[in-house]
Amino acid sequence: MSQPTVELPKPRGNRAKFLVGGLLIVAAIIYLIASSTQASAQYFLTIEELKARADEVVGREARISGAVLGDTIQYDPQSLQLSFEIAHVPGDNKEIEAQGGLAAVLHAAVNDPSRPRIKVIYHGVKPDLLRHEAQAIVTGKLGEDGVFYAEELLLKCPTKYEEALPDQAGS
Repeated sequence: MSQPTVELPKPRGNRAKFLVGGLLIVAAIIYLIASSTQASAQYFLTIEELKARADEVVGREARISGAVLGDTIQYDPQSLQLSFEIAHVPGDNKEIEAQGGLAAVLHAAVNDPSRPRIKVIYHGVKPDLLRHEAQAIVTGKLGEDGVFYAEELLLKCPTKYEEALPDQAGS
């Protein structure tokens, strides 16, 4: 005797279910990447741009660069609080070169009272390179009070650029 053969129904919707499931997983991954990138996005701005976009930048991580105004440097070794002002310098390297190089741009920035400036507050040991006309690159957040609260402070040594403008060296 032969056994009756039972035909199983052919799977029709499995391919569509697999495709929809795969698309949902890909969409979820793209959403997670986009949302985490936005949350940790860091703006690199000039001081002019920071002041112009202050409403959208307040409280968000940003990085700015400027020329240190030497007479504004104040440091309390007890609390390790350092404050100083930086003046606007262009963010475009071609523009910096067109204006005579970094040393000339830093010198012009600190000597032009009409340039936008911002106060920076940093907690930590005062760097040896923090001096008049140094280029400061600070990472932190703009407070609602208009002060930039730095978490990281990097300085470019102005003596590196003294050869470009020897008459400014020592000033």
